Amino acid sequence: MGALPSRAMTAAAPPDDAINALPPGTRFGELEILGLLGVGGFGIVYLARDHSLEREVAIKEYMPSQFAQRDGRSQVSVRSVSMSETFELGRRSFVNEAKLLARFDHPSLLKVYRFWEANGTAYMAMPRLVGQNLREARRGRPTPPSEPWVRRIFDSVLGGLETLHSQQVWHRDVAPDNIFMPADGSAPILLDFGAARQTISDRTQVFTAILKPSFAPIEQYAEATTLKQGPWTDLYALAAAMHELLTGRPPPPATARAMGDELAPLNVPGYSPTFLACMDWALRVAPHQRPQSVAAWREV
Repeated sequence: MGALPSRAMTAAAPPDDAINALPPGTRFGELEILGLLGVGGFGIVYLARDHSLEREVAIKEYMPSQFAQRDGRSQVSVRSVSMSETFELGRRSFVNEAKLLARFDHPSLLKVYRFWEANGTAYMAMPRLVGQNLREARRGRPTPPSEPWVRRIFDSVLGGLETLHSQQVWHRDVAPDNIFMPADGSAPILLDFGAARQTISDRTQVFTAILKPSFAPIEQYAEATTLKQGPWTDLYALAAAMHELLTGRPPPPATARAMGDELAPLNVPGYSPTFLACMDWALRVAPHQRPQSVAAWREV
């Protein structure tokens, strides 16, 4: 689904964002919407109450605002007939993402309690997260943070990616604002798969609003049709997130580096040369020059 604000399951959204949102009191069986948590270009996240289990949850609704709108009540419809196929492909991809996440059981992968289709669109219910994203957490720490703190995050997220990759699933949107740091100190959680977004972008070629240039490797761009995506795609993005964590800034966009790579090897006092060299390896522009799997990256 689309890139919702990283605090989408913890923070209130501005009133102007609520134009397509379902009102408080809307029910899906035992789930009752209490309010709005976040709005992105491809969906809406609500705070809800599970009356059966007596707990708060987050509900994510597939709502690509470029293609769809609310009819004034609850029903979602496309803005024009020409957008119907693209909307439907994205909805199917959203449902498939929910099915995947419901299958996985890893502390660094977002848990999906259930998913369903209603109102002409699709939904998934997830835990309500409390905390901040990695970029926000970085701002509150020394420059750079300690290697043990960084390695804990790296190892946790890498384990989550390995679980996905074992099922031939690529996240395709690893970035500091998609790595959630729970307030209780538990393992960081990967948010926001690029599934529905990628499906829509493949149909529309609207890449500028979809990719995060500093974290997207070259094979994710429209022009790179001959370059295959795979585990190495996510490993590049994770290394780019670590680069920002260590230096305070992300690497230059892969498209710029492909024209002339001026990215210097990482040199961060207090960090082991082996760890820094691993990040440099995964940040190589050419996909075949990067580690091809989590296992290969770990071997170094």
